[in-house]
Amino acid sequence: MPSAGIEPAHPPPEGGALSPELRGRDKRVVRELYRYCQDRAVANSSEIAYFATGCFWGAERRFWNLPGVLDTNVGYMGGTVENPTYEMVCTGKTGHAETVRVTFNPTEISYQRLLVEFWTMHDPTSLNRQGGDIGSQYRSAIFTSSMNQFEVAFISELKYQGALSASGLDEIVTEIESADGYTYWPSEEYHQRYLEKNPNGYDCHSSTGIAFPNS
Repeated sequence: MPSAGIEPAHPPPEGGALSPELRGRDKRVVRELYRYCQDRAVANSSEIAYFATGCFWGAERRFWNLPGVLDTNVGYMGGTVENPTYEMVCTGKTGHAETVRVTFNPTEISYQRLLVEFWTMHDPTSLNRQGGDIGSQYRSAIFTSSMNQFEVAFISELKYQGALSASGLDEIVTEIESADGYTYWPSEEYHQRYLEKNPNGYDCHSSTGIAFPNS
């Protein structure tokens, strides 16, 4: 159903009376119109978030498994070179980080919930590496799409740092910055949903083992 505040142009053909101008029209035309309105409602009720947690294969799978996530895509962000390839990014000279773009419905899953997954799926205290993956392309980073996202991300960092410090762990080195000014470059097709194509494929994420605090 369309989200609150977004009304379809006409009710679905299966339920309720059709508007006068559509009565007698081909049901297929009416059905396609209603489907279009539903798609538009979904598009208007979605947000985009960008997270870098090291190798993007395993990170993407963790995000796509969350209810309320509409789409995931892996790519490169935070660099200065246009149209980077995987090979270029791996040199560490382009400045990009392996990043997951998450499209989500904020009425079904909050940005805060995505952040909890982000903080706990990797080690944010590890500088330019995750496990055996070493290099600036594997750095921990959040690229925010709005001021609200920036504020929520910053507060969540402080909260998670408190939990890490209480356990004697190091300081978080995650970069939090606006996505404005950066281009997100989708990666090559073979990287997309890699662990769906290769369920037993490489999934390197070295978590701190510390849960995100509930309060």
